[in-house]
Amino acid sequence: MSRPLTDQEKRKQISVRGLAGVENVTDLKKNFNRHLHFTLVKDRNVATPRDYYFALAHTVRDHLVGRWIRTQQYYYEKDPKRIYYLSLEFYMGRTLQNTMVNLGLENACDEAMYQLGLDMEDLEEVEEDAGLGNGGLGRLAACFLDSMATLGLAAYGYGIRYEFGIFNQKICSGWQVEEADDWLRYGNPWEKARPEYMLPVHFYGRVEHTKEGAKWVDTQVVLALPYDTPVPGYRNNTVNTMRLWSAKAPNEFNLKDFNVGGYIQAVLDRNLAENISRVLYPNDNFFEGKELRLKQEYFVVAATLQDIIRRFKSSKFGCRDPVRTKFDTFPEKVAIQLNDTHPSLAIPELMRVLVDIEKLPWEKAWDITVRTCAYTNHTVLPEALERWPVHLFESLLPRHLEIIYEINQRHIDRIASRYPGDFDRMRRMSLIEEGDVKRINMAHLCIVGAHAVNGVAYIHSEILKKTVFKDFYELEPEKFQNKTNGITPRRWLVLCNPGLAEVIAERIGEDYINDLDQLRRLEDFVNDEAFIRDVAKVKQENKLKFSVYLEKEYKVKVNPNSMFDLQVKRIHEYKRQLLNCLHVITMYNRIKKEPNKPFVPRTVMMGGKAAPGYHMAKMIIRLFTAIGEVVNNDPVVGDRLKVIFLENYRVSLAEKVIPAADLSEQISTAGTEASGTGNMKFMLNGALTIGTMDGANVEMAEEAGEENLFIFGMRVEDVEEVDRKGYNAKDYYDRIPELKQVIDQINSGFFSPKEPDLFKDIVNMLMHHDRFKVFADFEAYMKCQDQVSALYKNTKEWTKKVIKNIAAAGKFSSDRTIAQYAREIWGVEPSTHKIPAPNEPMV
Repeated sequence: MSRPLTDQEKRKQISVRGLAGVENVTDLKKNFNRHLHFTLVKDRNVATPRDYYFALAHTVRDHLVGRWIRTQQYYYEKDPKRIYYLSLEFYMGRTLQNTMVNLGLENACDEAMYQLGLDMEDLEEVEEDAGLGNGGLGRLAACFLDSMATLGLAAYGYGIRYEFGIFNQKICSGWQVEEADDWLRYGNPWEKARPEYMLPVHFYGRVEHTKEGAKWVDTQVVLALPYDTPVPGYRNNTVNTMRLWSAKAPNEFNLKDFNVGGYIQAVLDRNLAENISRVLYPNDNFFEGKELRLKQEYFVVAATLQDIIRRFKSSKFGCRDPVRTKFDTFPEKVAIQLNDTHPSLAIPELMRVLVDIEKLPWEKAWDITVRTCAYTNHTVLPEALERWPVHLFESLLPRHLEIIYEINQRHIDRIASRYPGDFDRMRRMSLIEEGDVKRINMAHLCIVGAHAVNGVAYIHSEILKKTVFKDFYELEPEKFQNKTNGITPRRWLVLCNPGLAEVIAERIGEDYINDLDQLRRLEDFVNDEAFIRDVAKVKQENKLKFSVYLEKEYKVKVNPNSMFDLQVKRIHEYKRQLLNCLHVITMYNRIKKEPNKPFVPRTVMMGGKAAPGYHMAKMIIRLFTAIGEVVNNDPVVGDRLKVIFLENYRVSLAEKVIPAADLSEQISTAGTEASGTGNMKFMLNGALTIGTMDGANVEMAEEAGEENLFIFGMRVEDVEEVDRKGYNAKDYYDRIPELKQVIDQINSGFFSPKEPDLFKDIVNMLMHHDRFKVFADFEAYMKCQDQVSALYKNTKEWTKKVIKNIAAAGKFSSDRTIAQYAREIWGVEPSTHKIPAPNEPMV
């Protein structure tokens, strides 16, 4: 159990964690005991830790309900423009502590549990992560929901309620092994099923063209059952909704067609329909063109659009005002944001509904669709772009294929009139790619069918305009925007690092929590001895706490005075975890060569999941664990260097590791990481960054001053230059002795003595077909790492740089990002209006 806080510590924590009033605590205890008794049907003699977690969760949820109902009622009255954020991933993590933070209940719950003889941290550890995402894209959606609620926007997150989220990663003999993430096994206290809003979704069938228009007939129906999760804003009494759809077979499923006595089989076959929402595809930045995935993409879009249109039609003014029976005002009342191309079918589906069902003329329907939809691009990697085979559409979504062909015809006609005779441009810009298999380029569909297209960091948005979407930018430059990603400071500072949040609040007050630009005021304290001491002390406490966790969970002992050097993200060649591996081996070799030379001790930690089918990514994990086996068991090294792979990296583990980090590794090849958001989390939590000029690193360096980050390596222009000349890995191998030694060790089986050629695929890739030019940045990276070690020896100077970074992190709040989406894409203004609490009268 965590040690109870002293009165002085409690006073210090009051601002950020909310007040623990006596009535409040008494109430919470009463409701906790009520839920234990009536909801969980347990008493204190037989209750398990999980029962206590559920009792607390229900108690906290009770505080959301009134605000949730009231927020939705307020939207119905005011009828603001609604924002619909469509995403196939929402990487939410745990909900309990986030809810307490945003409602200001943390201290009161803490005190109530303490008085009941329970430890809040233990209860929080019982909750399963909602792992409905792979990485950056899914976590961004979660941060955006938090910011949209905090900014008082009438916003809804729409996605799929996967029965199994991202797999749990086990490391067995150094290898990644996947196991199913049965996160709903014990139930989810935060969701509410809404069967009364169940909707049909159609698949397969054929199209009949009649004089009344096109009819999609003989389809198979799957029902979409919505589950709603509350999304509280930060202390503004706003509670928005995340609605996730679950697939359900209709009761007639397979019965009327095959009524030949195969009743049992027909009922068993209901699983086929319900498989649509069974499992999250575990690929990050990679397109796998499977029919089940296409079904998922259409399922979420078709259900969501029916919901959006129902809400539009039945809005308050819909009853009296005939304008709401028409669709003219649709784009004034609805904004749809597509999180990557995964929900791109929203464009042809909205066209199908408007033209085939609502009987609008094509031109009118197209104008409404374009003005309603906007598209966010998340990557420039060609293997990640969605290009669906036409034959899949022919069988699964025949009407949508016709609509896409029509969209393309009109698009091509427009290009032909603008660039007569430029057939190569028409081929490049077509939505349909000819080839061995005809494919639909979903990014092209999104650009043509949206009024705004944005990248997720300045450099990324520029690359889109100059390369991938150059032709489209020339045609419609006004469509292209940048919206640099951000992170929510509620989860990524107040929740995960209360010590730092408090030290900051003591200096500048607590308004920075929903106005992160105020962190600039910390620049006045860069040379303040007491503040420097406080910041360093919080970091040391976080490192000690994480060291205890490591020892408990992984049975490894680390030196908490060593530099905690972290690279946590999905495992991918472009993120260059291999460059990190080469540095670790180089450090090991230097210690072995001169064991008596002073060495700045490091604990190098790597974490992240590899897609199950991505062989090279799995080999990278195996290499890192193999390096650990050698380094961690070499007595000459001692505790100067430790190498630890963090198993099953996920949101709840990020919340523990990020506050403890000293160094953040952001070392992708320039031009490949669209933005990155982990980089921002480390910056806000007092780590320094070693990184390339890629993604949001560029803007971090701009905000904090390049001299306050450790920037190294090729810029985008240098990478292009190397490509022009031709990248030759052997040149670097031959020229750089330390590099040659490391590669020879990996190749000879030094790190895999029982299987000497275990890593031959890695060496072969690095030497002969490395798209991401690891060797080209090796020298610069080593030099830069030496500068990191040199500075780390001087705690005071290191901490001053840390403070300068924290002071410059304000731009990277998702509140700023969402305010920009709101004003520049959705045409709505964020509001600071606080909805009256449930116990106060509506104004």
